[in-house]
Amino acid sequence: MTALTLSTAAATGLRADAIVVGVAKGAGSKGGLVVAPGAEAVDKAYDGKLASVLETLGASGGEGEVTKLPAPSGFKAPVVVAVGLGEVPEKDETYGTDALRRAAGVAARALTGSKKAAFALPVEAAEDAGALAEGALLGAYSFDAYKGQADAKAAKKNGKDAKAPLAEVALLGGKPRDKAYKAAVERAVAVAEELNRARDLVNTPPNDLSPEAFAAVAQAAAKEHGIKVQVLDEKALTKGGYGGILGVGVGSDAPPRLVKLSYTSSKAKKHLAFVGKGITYDSGGISLKPAGHNETMKCDMAGAAAVFAAVVAAARLGLEVNVTGWLALAENMPSGSATRPGDVLRMYSGKTVEVLNTDAEGRLVLADAIAKASEDQPDAIVDVATLTGAMMVALGNRTFGIMSNDDAFRTSVHEIAEEVGEPSWPMPLPTDLRKGMDSPTADIANMGERMGGGLVAGLFLKEFVGEGITWAHLDIAGPAFHEGAPFGYTPKGGTGTAVRTLVRLAEHTAAGDLG
Repeated sequence: MTALTLSTAAATGLRADAIVVGVAKGAGSKGGLVVAPGAEAVDKAYDGKLASVLETLGASGGEGEVTKLPAPSGFKAPVVVAVGLGEVPEKDETYGTDALRRAAGVAARALTGSKKAAFALPVEAAEDAGALAEGALLGAYSFDAYKGQADAKAAKKNGKDAKAPLAEVALLGGKPRDKAYKAAVERAVAVAEELNRARDLVNTPPNDLSPEAFAAVAQAAAKEHGIKVQVLDEKALTKGGYGGILGVGVGSDAPPRLVKLSYTSSKAKKHLAFVGKGITYDSGGISLKPAGHNETMKCDMAGAAAVFAAVVAAARLGLEVNVTGWLALAENMPSGSATRPGDVLRMYSGKTVEVLNTDAEGRLVLADAIAKASEDQPDAIVDVATLTGAMMVALGNRTFGIMSNDDAFRTSVHEIAEEVGEPSWPMPLPTDLRKGMDSPTADIANMGERMGGGLVAGLFLKEFVGEGITWAHLDIAGPAFHEGAPFGYTPKGGTGTAVRTLVRLAEHTAAGDLG
């Protein structure tokens, strides 16, 4: 993990591999390049001509743009790295926290292999320092556990590693002795470390992350951070009547698990339950996925990874709210023992479900976990799942959908997601779509109308929420796993989507902001 400190040092005299500054697009067609606040000393060293030098090199200030140039004479850092922030804020406004977060992420990734960088980016308040810290730590992330072992040994022997993440970031312009600044950075470190742990889990190959192995990771983290943990194995699941989880996992040699993580605060007045879909590999079961759709299905446990990370982050931050995490873990495989289309499962709630498609398995494990979570009568339940391809069709690859049985709560979750920089969109639960799941054999079928499939899945889950309990469903199928080139602080592979939304929701709940 990249080390991070607040520093009052001058950019000109700090020993580092690079000084990072921000630049932006000036207002209007003739606005030109603008050097962002925080880089005044660097600009002065260029005789006030840093913007024109960068323009000569082709810089425009566009978001995500990186331009490197030699540092001026007298600097102890050899390179200046200018990172684009996008449009200059309007008068009396400042750069948004997510713009800062993205810029810091881009800079950290551009400096892969460096030992230390000083970030002279805009810091107007403690929340800016937190955003920069978070962006830098998320942008510096890499997952190299399974590649280049021989190269890594050689690099270590030679004393350098060009693939290693940026080792240290010094945030200039912050206030190391200010409690608000220190708290903002400490929060950023805790959230980023746990989000990166979620990314690691999503990126881990399924042959090394069975439900049992995932449960073991959760148990180790729970012990480290004072979280109570309970793991139900296949025997306990059978005894308890968890037909959904068992029905999905029965075709695999790796048996399912249901993990309960309980963080409690003596000062808590509210209780949140987070439920995560944890399909450690999804082949589709008997309803086998077609070729070209299996390769990334190790990511189908991203919801459980997000829930796990959020509970641990809440514990590390000492939030004054009780948070329970439920990880519904199973591997969906085809075999002679696998659930067949046409089978009927008796769920934990007592409802029966006719399985029309074994590739609609996430809703089955979630249904059991939601019903179990409801028994504790939490103030709200939020489930997180890579649930439907239909949500990707509706919202693309970077935005997750939010459904709820309470419009006000759905709005709050959406606003919180936007606040932390996670693109989302509120989605309806049209009652007319419920009829499509009527079954002549069971209480409900696990499939309904094809059109609006993401909403149908939400309506299915709603059936298992305890009476009178506020609930929201986050379908993160699109943004949970990124297959393209990295951007901002988002890497290729597992993204950790929804972790920051869940943590901020817990913070707002602890503060009493959600009623």
